[in-house]
Amino acid sequence: MSLYLTPINIGEVTVVDAAGRITLGENTMSFRKMIHELTAGGRKKILLNMADITYVDSSGIGELIAAFTTVKHQGGAVKLLNPTKRVCDLLHITRIYTVFEVFEDRGRAVSSFSVGKVAGN
Repeated sequence: MSLYLTPINIGEVTVVDAAGRITLGENTMSFRKMIHELTAGGRKKILLNMADITYVDSSGIGELIAAFTTVKHQGGAVKLLNPTKRVCDLLHITRIYTVFEVFEDRGRAVSSFSVGKVAGN
């Protein structure tokens, strides 16, 4: 199954609606390319909506961490929205859950990117 990424700008925040699998190969490459394009375009407040992500492998975890690091080094933040139970379990097992801010409500997630909160992320 492919990975589908749809960016939607809400003010300064880019919500990336993701569907499919974040797995080794073309899927992780397309994810990396999307993050690069967003940051190159000055979009540094990224909310990854994972409600329709069905599976993440170890390469996918690596890409999530790489995205977090890349954006953070540019003064921004990557946050997660609505990860499925399966993805949540994986985030807990790998302790990646402690790296990302995770939200269940889109409005709260978008508002969490206010100036004071991004710098402290």
